Parts: sequence; C-alpha cells; structure tokens
Amino acid sequence: MGAMASNRFNTGPGPSQRQLRVGELIRRTLSDVLLRGDVHDPDLNRVSITVGEVRCASDLKVATAYVMPLGGQGVDEALLALRRNSKELRHLVSREMTLKYAPELRFEIDRTFDQMDETRRLFADETVRRDIAAGEAEDSPGDGD
Repeated sequence: MGAMASNRFNTGPGPSQRQLRVGELIRRTLSDVLLRGDVHDPDLNRVSITVGEVRCASDLKVATAYVMPLGGQGVDEALLALRRNSKELRHLVSREMTLKYAPELRFEIDRTFDQMDETRRLFADETVRRDIAAGEAEDSPGDGD
C-alpha cells in the first residue's frame, strides 16, 4: 500500500490533535536548544532564531520548523546553518522529548511575518479603507428593505 494509502486516510480538515501537540513540543524544545547554543556551530550561534511553528507529518516521522532570524536579517545563512546541523539538532531535541521516534527535522523560512506586513500595508491603503467602509455601510441594518 505504501505512502499513498496512508495519505488517503488523512483527509480531515487539518492536523490531528497529536500532530499539533507534538509540533508544539518540538517547537518549544528546538527554541530552547537554539537559545542555549547547544550546537557547536558559530554560524548558528551568531544569530537569534525564532521558531514560529513546527508542523508534523501525519506519521510524525518528519517535522518542518518554520523559522526566522531576529530582525529578518541573514535568512539564507541561518537556513543553511540549520540544515547543515539538522542531524545534531534532531538528536538534541529528541534527547529532551519522550517520543518513541525522533522525527527528521526540516527547516523553512516563516513567511507569516511577510504576510502580516503585506496585510497591514493593504489595510493602510486609502482605496482599500474606502472599499471596506463602503462594504460596512451596505451591510448595516436600517435600509428598510
């Protein structure tokens, strides 16, 4: 049956409670490991990295950490350093957790902040604000229709 069969059964609206719990546990543990500078890599210890979210695969064998260096500077270098040290980070994280299986750690840049900045920019735009105000006026009761 393989991987295709297992994916077919996970057609729910989103991650399971277990995936969410494990993801959050990995996020906190990984944040602590990075904060303490447990990995012996000067490139990694030079920058403060925020772990915004960790998403786990349905079988919990892969965990993707969404990260952002403080201030958004040196993104590519931070990502390379994390990926270069992923095996050691996996070992350090799993040592502090009580999971039967230590998930493979993958790293991606957390684009949520970019999206929030873009949303703020849009809401500040005069045309968008005018459209929102017009929409709210149409939705308000009192037309008598």
